[in-house]
Amino acid sequence: MAESNITKNALKEAMEELMQEKAFDKISVTDICEKCGMNRKSFYYHFKDKYDLVNWIFYIGFISNVNLDDYDIETHTPDESWKLIERLADYFYKERKFYKKALMIEGQNSFKDYYREVITPIISYVMSDLIGEDEYQDFYVATLCDMMISALILWLTSPEPVEPHCMVESYKNMLVRLAHKVTELFPEEK
Repeated sequence: MAESNITKNALKEAMEELMQEKAFDKISVTDICEKCGMNRKSFYYHFKDKYDLVNWIFYIGFISNVNLDDYDIETHTPDESWKLIERLADYFYKERKFYKKALMIEGQNSFKDYYREVITPIISYVMSDLIGEDEYQDFYVATLCDMMISALILWLTSPEPVEPHCMVESYKNMLVRLAHKVTELFPEEK
């Protein structure tokens, strides 16, 4: 393993441990460095700030746990999209202690903002056939992203979150029921 990766992983582990001990806003770069025996210069060589470290933890965890090559982006069937969502849910569930707190981070560069940036192009691509060239496309995608983030927060912060496949299945069923209800209410829009 390259020295850069060793350093980043040490900082990652320190941040994960610290987030179990105290609130994110009470954690300083100095705390992170002291926890893993590094200096601030090493930290700032790899990360802009502690927010950047949290976002990198997701990026590296997502990439190593969800192989995007397993999903055919060109022919993205609904099943492929739901498989990807379930893999992501599996990852969040496995790491829920960390993400339960990461999703509560507020302010500029928060994890929620970063996660929204990550899922926006995915949601936009998956929904492109449904939405098309609608003038409100960005609004629809942003609304769906916010729904997904809210559902994720509610799920992970519940006292006993259900298994990932149950959560994804419930979310999918809710969306299908909602779509049926909307088509019942507005049949002329089909």
